[in-house]
Amino acid sequence: MPRTPLAILSGVAAAALATAAAAHPLDGLTPEEITAVGEILAEAGHTTEDSRWPLIELYEPPKDFVLNWQEGDPEQRQAIVNVNTAEGTFKGIVDLTERTVVSWEPAEGEPMILVEEFVQAMELALSHPDFVAGLEERGFTPDDVFCLPLTAGAFGDPDEAGRRLMKVPCYVLPEGSNWYAKPIEGLYATVDLRGEEVVEVIDTGVVPVPEDSWGYTTEEIAARPDMELREETERAGLEPPAERNVSVYGSLVTWDMWSFRWRIDKRPGVVLSDIRADGREVLYQAHLSEVFVPYMDPSEGWYWRTYMDSGEYGFGIFLSPLRPGVDCPTYATYLPALVHADDGTPLEIPGAVCIFERQIGDPAWRHFEIFAQGPDTFTPAEGRPATELIVRSASEVGNYDYLIDYRFDQSGRMNVMVGSTGLDALKGVAATSMADDTAVEDTQHGTLIAPNLVAPNHDHFFNFRLDFDIDGRSNSFMRTGIVPATAPEDVPRRTMWVTEQEMPQTEGEARYKVNPDTPAMYHVGNMGVTSGLGHHPSYMIQPGNSVAYSPLDVTMDPPAMRNPYIEYTMYVTPYDRDQRYAGGEYAFQSDGSDTLATWMQQDRPIADTDIVTWYTMGFHHIPRMEDWPVMPLMWKGITLAPFNFFDHNPAITIPLSAE
Repeated sequence: MPRTPLAILSGVAAAALATAAAAHPLDGLTPEEITAVGEILAEAGHTTEDSRWPLIELYEPPKDFVLNWQEGDPEQRQAIVNVNTAEGTFKGIVDLTERTVVSWEPAEGEPMILVEEFVQAMELALSHPDFVAGLEERGFTPDDVFCLPLTAGAFGDPDEAGRRLMKVPCYVLPEGSNWYAKPIEGLYATVDLRGEEVVEVIDTGVVPVPEDSWGYTTEEIAARPDMELREETERAGLEPPAERNVSVYGSLVTWDMWSFRWRIDKRPGVVLSDIRADGREVLYQAHLSEVFVPYMDPSEGWYWRTYMDSGEYGFGIFLSPLRPGVDCPTYATYLPALVHADDGTPLEIPGAVCIFERQIGDPAWRHFEIFAQGPDTFTPAEGRPATELIVRSASEVGNYDYLIDYRFDQSGRMNVMVGSTGLDALKGVAATSMADDTAVEDTQHGTLIAPNLVAPNHDHFFNFRLDFDIDGRSNSFMRTGIVPATAPEDVPRRTMWVTEQEMPQTEGEARYKVNPDTPAMYHVGNMGVTSGLGHHPSYMIQPGNSVAYSPLDVTMDPPAMRNPYIEYTMYVTPYDRDQRYAGGEYAFQSDGSDTLATWMQQDRPIADTDIVTWYTMGFHHIPRMEDWPVMPLMWKGITLAPFNFFDHNPAITIPLSAE
């Protein structure tokens, strides 16, 4: 889990996010506003220089205010904060416009992890005599290792009460690029950050430390006797357009038929708002809601690894600078992310978001007409090249790198994609091959991917909050099933199918598992708007390759109880600006009492009203040798596609450029 690039997070000065532009109510907080938050709370006597800030984010105005707002109108700017003080941890709402404290009350849970707390946990572990003795038994001193403090999860143990717990495993300091190649298995410390003490040192016995450093830079790969760099060839490149077609004006992005606003929040990372196609409302907002990564190894050093990567660590604070020519084309527009440091000061991560268009090498549409051909004539296929716009970020949450893409095309489709790469989490074992005596036991819950290294099995679940406003706020969710139909007796067909539509009336009815055995369409539409042909405009949610269910029990297993949304693919709830995260407001050591599943127990109406769709995508990761030393990038995603939203194929109007 998180190993923050401290040089980046602590060494970059805060700055304005983009070209000066008119502000919008959903814009992220500016450096001046973040600074003002601290000033206002200090003036009110709530904070001091010693206070620490797990969270400072925009507190969005009510949707009515945003939708009625016009450029030039007075703004309503507020921030939501979590602050650690000498008196405890507090949640506050700060009005930046009036420079007042709207509310200030004790936090009802554990806030997100601070960068300082990683350092604190590591120092506590490496200074404990039992931990030092465990290192010495393995031939190491504290100067030979680095430790990776990790959130410890929550299991209902009475000893967890009042504590803020992390588990601390360690690795041998690397000789090269790979920080995870040499785990010191079997030695862990449990640290209470609040009490500033080591609660327990666990030593399950010495396990051989791998000898191979497994570096992955070009120089390190070239130096290996078992690998050979490929011959350098001319790369098929991405060519920039002759003229830039993307406009980025402050938070506003426009391209082709699309427009939207962007910002960065510490917890979800990129947040897109006011997403429109041809000027019409499609989504009020879309962003990552939660990430759940539970490991399946029941041993003492692994059973607790059940991370909530977004809620505990933060996809925004762990955004990494994107590398031109690798992460994104060199011609992309690179934008900084503004977050905040532990002391509440503004913090900029350079080049954390890239925006670019690309021709993907496919046709947007085409048709070759055989009847237009003749003995002396040839009529080529008519078609248009497909181009798409990408908004990309990459969050390094420890050993994993997650790319989040929002992709827009010229036919009105939007793809929400998650790309997973980086390094597998590794467990040290005795086996060096599957022929060894310990191999069967060592690989009971994972795969031997290199000598002395097992990558344990685990899941990745990504929940997205999709607040559709199709041509307005009064929307409904529909499932259109494909069901068997009996063919009429007077035709030779015996089996056919028809569509059968259901429209859930309450949120309790609106939970869906995508099952290929019961094919269906899922869409959000506006039943109060009709097209010229009398259709109601809607957008479909097409699952693609994103579906992953787990046998984890959301009623009995504590980690799954904290993330019960994994039981279904889709949920629908009425809009509530305070319900942004499916795993609850406070993820760190949460108990499952504040989640999407508990909100839905109200069984609120969802027909012809303002609704939010929650979609969980993911995959089960059974590691393989090909994942090492760095995993190939793998994409999972969904497509949001118009259904009777436009009067015709929007891409029909793309002009054919002269060749």
